[in-house]
Parts: sequence; C-alpha cells; structure tokens
Amino acid sequence: MPQKLFVGNLPHEVTDTELNEFVSSAGFQATSAVVVRDKMTGQSRGFGFVELADGEDLQRAIAGLNGQTLQGRRLTVNEARPQRTDFGGRPHGGGGGGGAGRHRGRPGGGRRRDY
Repeated sequence: MPQKLFVGNLPHEVTDTELNEFVSSAGFQATSAVVVRDKMTGQSRGFGFVELADGEDLQRAIAGLNGQTLQGRRLTVNEARPQRTDFGGRPHGGGGGGGAGRHRGRPGGGRRRDY
C-alpha cells in the first residue's frame, strides 16, 4: 500500500517539481508529488500530497519534514487520510447547488408591509 503524506501551508508559487525536490533534498525518496490547485483559477490551494517510495519510513519522513521551511513558510506534514467516497465509490464532492428564490417565510415572496 502506498505511503502518502499530506503537506500543508505550501507557498502558492510552489510547483509539483519543487515539492518533489524539497522532499528529496531532505533525504526522502518520493514517487510523486502533487500540489493541489483550484479547478477554476489554477492557483495553488496551499497544500499537496507526496507519495513515498517503497521502503521509506512514513513516520520518519513526517518527523523529518514537519516544521521545515519552504520559501519562508513552515510546513505541516501528516499522514494523508484516505479520500472520502460516496456510496458509488466516487470521490465525495462538494456541496450541491443553491436553492430557488427564498421567500423569507411569506407566501409569494412579496414585500413585507408594516401598516
């Protein structure tokens, strides 16, 4: 089973390659490093995931990377939790859409009149 790290408080300018190089420079071998980006803007969301190579000790990597500084920001490193899924096995997405007009408890949505 792959060992995956969550890396939080990443600078918004960091790329996947830079994250991978940072982990390597700390003495750990990663098979992949991904900075999570906003779907609409493409800007970093400030966190990412690093998958460690087979044979790497997860707890040693957490101890070695947590609290380290990357581009002036102190990183938070933990074991990544499994991705939540819905009952169909699909990743658990965000919330649903907004509702129709809100009537504030008055039938017809008319203006409130104080006589």
